[in-house]
Formats: sequence, structure tokens, C-alpha cells
Amino acid sequence: MSVRGSTALRGVGLEDAIVRDHGIPMESRMIHRPDGSTYAIPYGKKGQCIYSVGRRFLNEALINAAEQYPNVHFHFHHKLVSANLSKGQLTFENLTSKETQETKTDLILGCDGAYSTVRKQMMKMPMFNYSQTYIPTVYMELCIPPDEKGNFKMPENHLHIWPRGQFMMIALPNQDKSWTVTLFMPQEIFDSLDTPSKLIDFFEIHYRDTIPLIGKEKLVKDFFATKPSPMISVKCSPYHVGSTCVIMGDASHAIVPFYGQGMNAGLEDCFIFNQLLDKHDNDLGKVLPEFSQFRNPDAEAICDLAMYNYIEMRDLVNHLSFRLRKKLDDGLHWLLPKRWVPLYTSVTFSRMRYHHCIQNKKWQDEVVSNAVRTIGGLGILAATYCLYTSWMPLKEVLKDYESLLGNMVGPV
Repeated sequence: MSVRGSTALRGVGLEDAIVRDHGIPMESRMIHRPDGSTYAIPYGKKGQCIYSVGRRFLNEALINAAEQYPNVHFHFHHKLVSANLSKGQLTFENLTSKETQETKTDLILGCDGAYSTVRKQMMKMPMFNYSQTYIPTVYMELCIPPDEKGNFKMPENHLHIWPRGQFMMIALPNQDKSWTVTLFMPQEIFDSLDTPSKLIDFFEIHYRDTIPLIGKEKLVKDFFATKPSPMISVKCSPYHVGSTCVIMGDASHAIVPFYGQGMNAGLEDCFIFNQLLDKHDNDLGKVLPEFSQFRNPDAEAICDLAMYNYIEMRDLVNHLSFRLRKKLDDGLHWLLPKRWVPLYTSVTFSRMRYHHCIQNKKWQDEVVSNAVRTIGGLGILAATYCLYTSWMPLKEVLKDYESLLGNMVGPV
């Protein structure tokens, strides 16, 4: 949870209950090398942090808050099977009784996830654009339990990362002092670890320090008790149908989890939608088209940023050039806080539009590249000048030497 999500929760009076009172602050990435040594890379300036918030707790808190409104009713165990989005008509199946139920509404809000049924209905309509990408990496969740005294086994105010080039593992702290550990790897590596001994040998090489934290028996049991899951990135447009239907969150822009912005982007959708309702005095004929037009470039931008951040997390954080650039960005941000805002800071600690974050990063990269070329060019000029000035007296010495040699040898 970061600024975008907490801003939306503040708008409905839930920021303190969910973020301040429940979230665990994480001030930096804690990088674990293969030999078990660690070092921290702060997310931003001192005092800036992201929060680890339990998904179940968040869902329950939002449902409990919504239940306080007399016009809100929940119908669990109902599956949407068909819809006429233009007319606001929906058909549900009761998963308990297997009966179908039809209903009609003024506005359909499709917030039904990456495999959205509402979006599938929209795909049957003309002029709806859609693309999806499965990345060649899958994931599996493991767990580091609390220690014997019920405490965290690692420093809890960090997102722990084990970057290994083409694969990685991360760990997020939970309120019960356990850690949710997520292993990201290509499917073929998962497939190759088909026996307990191969799994332990693999962890001995790449994640040695986690074996005593998880426990060998628990590691083997949890790993072979489940299968790795795929990750999908979805882009589509528009997000609305007339004045009767709109999709939000993963239904409109499912992203891979590597920027920690999926939940934040979904909550920001709600915040922006509410602003547009106020702007247009609840006129859905104006609100829905403007929401689609305004939000789409940002949604597609965070899809791209999340893909980029996977490469950064699994590999680039190991490179000296990455750490030097991070220090340069932090230094310039300290000197020019409004003019030079690093990419991660703009995405995580501000509400700068996502596509503006990318444009800002491109501008900064051009400035740095031009500066490096300029400094390199000046260095070459300086070296050339030094060589030239040192060569001049050497030429005089050689002339004297040739003259002396000629006098000693004489004419041939």
C-alpha cells in the first residue's frame, strides 16, 4: 500500500484503520546475496515507506464499512453468467441452489478481476480493444513462520528480495509475524525441481539463508503441495459502455505484481471516478466516457512499468550501475525536490499520473546520458591535451638525440 491507495482510503475515512493501525511500514528493499549477506536500498527519503497490508484484512475492512450503508446489500455465492450491458441487465447463478436470477440496474461496476466476466461481455461489442500477455515467469507462495517466541525471524521493516538474474524470491511481513514468501521463476525451472533432494540442492545454491527460516520439512511440504500460478497483464479500451457500465481495477488493467501498484491503481480508479461524479453532478453520460479517456493512458503505463520493475528487482539491483544511478537520483532529488523526482518516488510516493512518470523518467535518462557524454568528451579532450603538451618536449629530446647520433656515426 502506498500513497495512491492510502489517498483513496482517506477519502472514505479508512486510512487510519487499514494503513496506520494495521499496515507494517517497509522503508527499503533488503537485498540478500547468495552467500547470505545483505544490504538495504531505501525506497525514498527518510520517513518514506510503503506498507504491507493483508489482503484478507483489507477486504473485510471494506466490506464492514460498506455494510454500514442501508442501501448496500451483499449477495455471496452468486456467479455472473450473462449480461446485456447496454440495458443494465444481469443474470446470476446461485452457486448453492443452482437457480438463476435476473436483475436490472442503472449502473454496472465491473470490478471482477483479471478474468472479468463483465469484460468478456464487452469483448463481444464492436470497437472494444483488448490484449493480454502471459509473462514467461510463474509464481508460488511459501511461508516463513514466526520463531519460537512468536516474533519475526527477519527485520520486518523491509521488503526482502533474493535477486538471481532470471528468477527471484521476495518476502513480505504479516501481522501474525510470519512472512509471505513468493518464488518467481520460469516454468521449466519449477518443472526441474521434481524431487525433495533437487529442491533442497537448488535452495542451498540460490537461497541458502532461507532454509533455516522456512525449515526443510516445511519447504518440501509447501512446495509440492501446490502448483505455480501464471501471471497475466491485460490492456483494453474503452472501459465503459454508454452510461450503464464501467470496469475498474484488474478487470480493466490487470498488471503483474512487481511494482506493488495493482491494489493502489484499483483504489485510485475509485478515487478518480468519485471525483468525476462530483465534477459532472452524477451525470453518468459524461462521467463514464471521461473516466475511460482519462484513465486509459495511465493504466497502460503502469502495466508497462510493472513489467520493467520485474527486471529491476530480479537482476538490476545487483548491478553497481543501478546503485550509482539510485544515489545520483536521490542526490538530485534532495537538491531539486520539485524538479528531479526519481521514477520510483513519482510512482509510489506521489499521485503523478503514471504515464507522466514514464515521460519524466525518459527526460531524466536523456539528461544523464548527455551529461555522461559531455563529461566523457571533456575527459578525452583533457587527455589529448596532456599527451600533446608532454609530447612537445619529447620531440625536442628526440631531435637532440638524432643530432648526437649523426655526429657520432658520421656520413655513410
